[in-house]
Amino acid sequence: MGNCQAEGIGRALSLLLPDAQVTLVPLATLRRDHGSVAQLRRHLAPFDHVFTQFFPDGFLDGGNVHALAQGNARLRLFPTILFPAFHPDMVHVGDIGALSAARLVHSPMGPYHSAIALCAYREGRTVDETLALFRDDVFACLGYYEAWVDASAYLLGSARDIDFPLEAELARWSRRGCFMHVLNHPKLFVLGDLARRLAREAGLKPADIPVEDYLADDLATDAVWPLYPEIARRYGLVGSLRFKPKELAGTTAPTLLDHAAFVSGSFETYARLPVDSLVCPRVAAWRDDPAVRAIFA
Repeated sequence: MGNCQAEGIGRALSLLLPDAQVTLVPLATLRRDHGSVAQLRRHLAPFDHVFTQFFPDGFLDGGNVHALAQGNARLRLFPTILFPAFHPDMVHVGDIGALSAARLVHSPMGPYHSAIALCAYREGRTVDETLALFRDDVFACLGYYEAWVDASAYLLGSARDIDFPLEAELARWSRRGCFMHVLNHPKLFVLGDLARRLAREAGLKPADIPVEDYLADDLATDAVWPLYPEIARRYGLVGSLRFKPKELAGTTAPTLLDHAAFVSGSFETYARLPVDSLVCPRVAAWRDDPAVRAIFA
């Protein structure tokens, strides 16, 4: 059970445990499909193991995931991987509290936006002036080079909170370079590690194989945000400024947007919308801070 990450974990479990029947229960359709905690509990009764991400109140009548877990020793929580350190410029815009992608403003990269581009637009900058803001000193002033500390603290802390520590995994993933497509879409080898661990800790015997060698990375067909060159250099990696929107069904190759096309496309989107719909807490905080706002003057 879970968000888009759970689908990859489910596919990995099917590969690692070929004799198992694995069923995905998407969080996005919990209310429509099950209605209440009691009904979901009845749906899950035949299963030997239930692996789930956290879901809060509001997804189902009767409570959150902890209500579902009461008296159910088969249920194991696993972490949601959120790690913006590689993409610290990424933000959501719109009704973020609604927990629904339909309530978010979409840019050329779907529900993902550049905080720098949005702030520059709100401050009346041109596309060319905005492109010039993507540079080392601006990233430093905005705290982008400190994002690793905050991202790792959040990921490791949230994992420890559900008794699923990730210190060893984070160290291993980091050695493989950028392990995220976007801030909430990990690469397949990350999901494979989670699937293997869930199986082993449930007393099962998963195949000892790297799932990324055998399965397609479905999240790679969604949006892929570039690792900006200045940020990449801090991690000893190679960066780019090529943005890949979600791929359309039936296409043979993805479309890549260069930096100018992404920013100009974002500006065109913002210009079509009422300004009060461009809600972004980070950008609002920047515009309230004279020192930060001066960067965009």
